[in-house]
Amino acid sequence: MKNNLFSSLKDDLPAGLVVFLVAVPLCLGIALASGAPLFSGIIAGMVGGIVVTSFSGSQLGVSGPAAGLAIIVLAAIQDLGSFDIFLMAVVIAGVIQVVLGILRAGIIGYYFPSSVIKGMLAAIGIIIFLKQIPHAFGYDADPEGDLGFVQADGENTFSELLNMLNFISPGAITIATLSLAILIIWEQKFMKKIKVFQIVQGPLVVVVTGIVLGMVFQGSDMAITADHMVSIPVADSLAGFANQFTLPDFTAITNPQVWVVGITMAIVASLETLLCVEATDKLDPQKRVTPPSQELRAQGIGNMVAGLIGGLPVTQVIVRSSANIQSGGKTRMSALFHGLLIFFSALLIPNVLNLIPLASLAAILLVVGYKLAKPALFKQMYKTGWKQFIPFVVTVLAIVFTDLLVGIGIGLAVAIVFILFNNLKNPYILKNTHDQSNKHFRIVLSEQVTFLNKAQILKELNRIPENTELLIDGSKTVSIEHDVLEIIADFKESAKFKNIDLKLYGMENLDFNGYDDVLGELVVDHAVVKNMPSDEAMETKIPNVLSSN
Repeated sequence: MKNNLFSSLKDDLPAGLVVFLVAVPLCLGIALASGAPLFSGIIAGMVGGIVVTSFSGSQLGVSGPAAGLAIIVLAAIQDLGSFDIFLMAVVIAGVIQVVLGILRAGIIGYYFPSSVIKGMLAAIGIIIFLKQIPHAFGYDADPEGDLGFVQADGENTFSELLNMLNFISPGAITIATLSLAILIIWEQKFMKKIKVFQIVQGPLVVVVTGIVLGMVFQGSDMAITADHMVSIPVADSLAGFANQFTLPDFTAITNPQVWVVGITMAIVASLETLLCVEATDKLDPQKRVTPPSQELRAQGIGNMVAGLIGGLPVTQVIVRSSANIQSGGKTRMSALFHGLLIFFSALLIPNVLNLIPLASLAAILLVVGYKLAKPALFKQMYKTGWKQFIPFVVTVLAIVFTDLLVGIGIGLAVAIVFILFNNLKNPYILKNTHDQSNKHFRIVLSEQVTFLNKAQILKELNRIPENTELLIDGSKTVSIEHDVLEIIADFKESAKFKNIDLKLYGMENLDFNGYDDVLGELVVDHAVVKNMPSDEAMETKIPNVLSSN
């Protein structure tokens, strides 16, 4: 089923509004943490929402400035000596990403184990939740969007929770508490049955309430000070707005140091994007699969544009993407709409945005963080067994106590130890055959199937056309990893939209690792299979369609 940009406006526009509200302070906070002009973060938000989305194949991913690049950007601006020279490095990074996309390097994203990706989601949820508590209390020394354990203000994620007690703002706590109450009430089933509350999103009510209370509190002990508010640079005219855009120093293209920074940013931004693509696809209710190499090309084009007009480098980012999904986004229109809102708001109503208390936005992000790291996720991962649970927990702890890329690396190393032990026992063979009518397809799995086979299996599943029958034959399979079962479970959902009749054969005695309810109903016996064209018959009719790795 194809998703038209305008097919789900009633869902996408409200979701885009929520993402916009979340994105603005993050764009500003990341610019501040990067040592760049504040407006460069807003430019990156515009480019991520408008330019990247226009070329992306991701239906729910949202792009913008990334916290993971803040330290690299800060060091690069200082080392290169000026922001306009740094912008030349951003353009170079974009060109490199486009080349990586053309070379189909995006397939690397498929080799991250599911346990690590889910650990990343849970860790980011925990970090968002912990980092927003000080903002809810009215202590905003750490910029919005900072996801690192060690903070720029000399504190860390946990010590800041004690430090904030010395700087409590009664007005901020009041706004955050009321905002949380509104968001919780908005999630209740009885509220969702009322039509007007289906149209008006809870986060919008939270922001309006925060603005009103902020104005009411002025001149009292509850007053919200300027450093606890959104702070978009305000231009005094259209010309002043245009002057906030900056051209790169094109003469710096011959500077070797600029190329080193550009290559570094291209690699880190590409890895962050591929990780986020995997995570976003797992959160997608329809389980759609984003073409990773196309996403690299889209990000590259976005970074070229950002560098040319004065913006920070962009990646696909999980905080905004998950907020998009949780708010009911259905297609790329939600991300595009959020980008347009950033542009027109910065142009026309920056003063209104600067009335929004950060405590209101903290409440929204507290809910986003909780949904990413629900206790149910930890219970689910525990039920899948130690080989999934240990890499998951290690990834969570590593990211919380270091940063995203270091934590992912540690989690990946632990997962590989478990996987390689089993994968070395037997080779893996995948066969995809079909009959002459192209209506009956069969994928045959061999003895050991692990996450290292994810890319090939996903490729074969994506090749199955609409309105067909697919039999996944596991009669020779001794063990199948949780990651591959998850791919099949996700494909079950997308198969509904493509009218593919999916069946599993020979898997009655396999451990479904927590997917018994999802996949058990697809298992069929020999009586059903014998009425389908045999594997041998398919191969005899079309011998050249046999593919194996």
